[in-house]
Parts: sequence; C-alpha cells; structure tokens
Amino acid sequence: VQLVQSGGGSVQPGESLRLSCVVSRFTSNYDVIAWFRQALGKEREGIACINLRYGRIHLAESLKGRFTIYRYGDKNTSYLQMIALKPEDTAVYYCATDQWATCLSTFTPHESEFEYWGQGTQVTVSA
Repeated sequence: VQLVQSGGGSVQPGESLRLSCVVSRFTSNYDVIAWFRQALGKEREGIACINLRYGRIHLAESLKGRFTIYRYGDKNTSYLQMIALKPEDTAVYYCATDQWATCLSTFTPHESEFEYWGQGTQVTVSA
C-alpha cells in the first residue's frame, strides 16, 4: 500500500490550500485515511479522518469551519481543503492508512494506529 500526497506550499494568512492523498491498491481493508500534522518542535497530531467506503468523517473541533475532509471519485482519494489559513497551521501534513483503522465522528486518530504513511507535505503560512 502506498500513499501519495500532493498540494501544500507557502501562502499568506487567510489564503487557501488543498492537500490530496491517493491510496494505491485501494481495497476494502484500507478504507480509512487519516490526516496528521506536525509543527516544528511539536508532536504529530491527528486532525481528521475519513472512511472512503462510507464517507464517515472526523475533524478536529478547532479546525471546523476552516478545514474540510472529503473523498473523490472511486474512493481512493482523500482531500483536505484548508481555508482562512493561519500561521499556526504551519506544519508538515501527512496522510496515513491502516487496515485496522476506524473513523468515527468522535474518533481522534492517533499515529500509533496507522502503518502506512504518505511522504508528507509542507504547509507554510506567513506574511
């Protein structure tokens, strides 16, 4: 299983970015994609997840209204749409999957539960 990320970059506060994560060899066993981010000097934190098969999602409360997670097409792609970006959103963003992972609205993904990871993409928000 491979996860290929794209998107990211450097933007000014208030601007938008969209990250994508494509799961190769999508099967029913790997139908959950989680998104994490890690700011410099901080621990990696889970921010969102989606069940590609059923569309169930979780999004960190602090990000609601600015971030959206959704799937596309044949269900092997997840997007993380980010608007009104703030400097504190600056981090490396990762997607991950695992055959045993679940995604519920009350579920905060934890990195220890995911075996396969994307390569990470840098998001920098600064004036």
